[in-house]
Amino acid sequence: MTNAQLATASLDDIVFDGRNRHYGAYQLRATYQRHVTRALLIATALCALLLLLPYVAQLLKAETPNVAVTEVLINPILPPLGPDVVPPPVPPAAKPPVQPPQPPTVKDLVPVVVVDKDAPKEDEVPERNLLATKASGQQNIAGDSSASPDATPAELGPPTGNAATGETVKGKPYLSVEQMPELPGGGGTAAMVAAIQRTVKYPRQALTNGIEGKVFVSFTVDAKGEVIDVALVKGLGFGLDEETMRAIKALPRFIPGRQNGRDVSVSFTVPVTYRIQ
Repeated sequence: MTNAQLATASLDDIVFDGRNRHYGAYQLRATYQRHVTRALLIATALCALLLLLPYVAQLLKAETPNVAVTEVLINPILPPLGPDVVPPPVPPAAKPPVQPPQPPTVKDLVPVVVVDKDAPKEDEVPERNLLATKASGQQNIAGDSSASPDATPAELGPPTGNAATGETVKGKPYLSVEQMPELPGGGGTAAMVAAIQRTVKYPRQALTNGIEGKVFVSFTVDAKGEVIDVALVKGLGFGLDEETMRAIKALPRFIPGRQNGRDVSVSFTVPVTYRIQ
């Protein structure tokens, strides 16, 4: 190279002067600076992305709606509902009380000293041999021949049911008692509300569709303190009904209610309010 060429030549031109520039090394040295610049830009972009990831995750988390169950009210008596109230099941018709078999009787007249005109007729006086096999009564009744004539009302069995209505009430839960059921540790209704609030979770299907409202569920705390007969009274669907019933069934064993000094079953109706905040 001449002095003029050396003044304007690059390091690569000086190193490869008079050499073969087509076998590869020259081209690699010529593109080295461009490759270094490109690698620096890519590394800088990756570092910036890693630094921004926590900030982006925080922004996405802030946009998630805050969902909570805001109200859980306990009423021992179901409040009046709208036209879509689910009517209670019709109780079965009361069966008529079973009457004990009536033994056969013969009309027997007690001897009374009266005036002749008031005396019983001769044909109304029964034969004594009939009273040997039949009970004495006020009138002749055919009755049931299989019944013993000596049977007493106690042997024939007590009448079943209520004499006025013919209904038999057995184990019916109370709506209100002297000492209402409560969770272990006390707290009354407030503790029951807190337990349901801790257990209930907003179903994803209802959250996606923006479903809000109240779900009415009835249940009974029996004489052993266990939650039984959990039933839906009025629901909203979208998984809210099943979630409410699941939360109530998951409640721990209660201290049973007491009435007149004995443990009894108590029925509740729970309105659980779902609201998206």
